[in-house]
Amino acid sequence: MDIRGWDERYRTAARPKEDLEAAPVPLLMRTAVDLSPGKALDLACGAGRNALWLASCDWTVTAVDGSTAAIEILRQRASERGLKIDSRVANLERGEFKIGPSSWDLIAICYYLQLNLIESAKEALKPGGVLIVIVHVAEPGEQPTAHRLRPGELLTRFGGWEILHSFEGQPEDAAHRRAVAEVVARRPARLF
Repeated sequence: MDIRGWDERYRTAARPKEDLEAAPVPLLMRTAVDLSPGKALDLACGAGRNALWLASCDWTVTAVDGSTAAIEILRQRASERGLKIDSRVANLERGEFKIGPSSWDLIAICYYLQLNLIESAKEALKPGGVLIVIVHVAEPGEQPTAHRLRPGELLTRFGGWEILHSFEGQPEDAAHRRAVAEVVARRPARLF
């Protein structure tokens, strides 16, 4: 779906209220609770369920999504809760959000697949920073697509990194039903 499709989904009843108010991704919560709050970046944040939770846990959060409607919802929800989140509209596929090198303690890319964005996020972490990536994977008998990797493919992108968590299968997240690959990885103190 393109950005116009996502905008329409967020603006209309096609995006159910329970989806907009979904709980944060369980893996993100389990990971972040064990880290000292710092600077967090939520890429392809949607309506901000992860960004809102991180901000409520004293993280300094920047949230980016290509959907203007999603960012409007995030801003409204943050205001209602008294949370400060730097929320930005940017088309990630076009590189409209520049991620500075070695700038972030935590980066989350949840349920969004853009391989060059994963590589940029890896460079954007401070040494010792943590990257959470969750993508859909092709099910048995399916071919990989622009929105689904092959099973086992995500983990291969983290050679030399400390893998804190790796999983493939049915997600724990009630908002998603398709098989996923999850990786939580810590950036080494020195890159190769």
